Amino acid sequence: MPHPLTGQPFSSPVPPGSGWPEDPAGPTTPAATSAAQVRRLAGTAQSLADVDARVSVCRACPRLVDWRESVAVVKRKAFLGEPYWGRPVPSLGDEQPRVLVVGLAPAAHGGNRTGRMFTGDRSGDWIHAALYRAGYAARPTSVSAGDGQRLRGLRMVAPVHCAPPDNKPTPDERAACGPWLDRELQLATSVESILVLGAIGWQSLHAAAARIGWVLPRPRAKFGHGARTVFTVPCNGNGNGNGNGNGRPREVHVIGCYHVSQQNTFTGRLTEQMLDEVISLL
Repeated sequence: MPHPLTGQPFSSPVPPGSGWPEDPAGPTTPAATSAAQVRRLAGTAQSLADVDARVSVCRACPRLVDWRESVAVVKRKAFLGEPYWGRPVPSLGDEQPRVLVVGLAPAAHGGNRTGRMFTGDRSGDWIHAALYRAGYAARPTSVSAGDGQRLRGLRMVAPVHCAPPDNKPTPDERAACGPWLDRELQLATSVESILVLGAIGWQSLHAAAARIGWVLPRPRAKFGHGARTVFTVPCNGNGNGNGNGNGRPREVHVIGCYHVSQQNTFTGRLTEQMLDEVISLL
């Protein structure tokens, strides 16, 4: 079926390297088929671009693979005439970010359809509009891959990269996907602050930071809208690596925000003003 922007025909799910806009992978990109292979491929990725490519072809979690691909075939009625990405959704944004935005997982008919994080659903509408108002996004909307949206100085990441049934990945699935987030934190050495959307993202970020040796305050800060904490990134022996490059540790400021889910935005638990206020703290 034709891509909604380019008109190029694709099958659902989309084969890697077949021409989908912004597809980071090619036909020979190595694909993990187990949690152990995720750890190996994440750990050997040399750049954020490498991580994106390897994430986008991962098949380590059988339940998630089956679900995301089934959704790509059955589809939602409103999107029957277009192909679905149906693969893990890679991170989105600047490869030298000062800011990270941590979500949870792609939506079945949002990122799983468009192949781009926070794109094609109401949650994406909210976060991209807010990032545009704050100067981090080139456009106020993110409709489909290839539409010209670009994030400046900011990168969106996720603890889970496949759309899960009922939006609820299992603990084992979160654990299997964790090394991708670990490696992104290690490679994003320019990051100064992180916006975390939702309690699960907050827990996942703390767990990832601890796994890679970042220093977290004790006791750990509890999640809440506007919650704030600071992680310390140590240097290695020569002052390079995860530190700030001049022999001193690097501080990363972490800010909590209610998730931009429809449940929160429709009920008024999260308003545009509340979202803009926490983004202004980054």
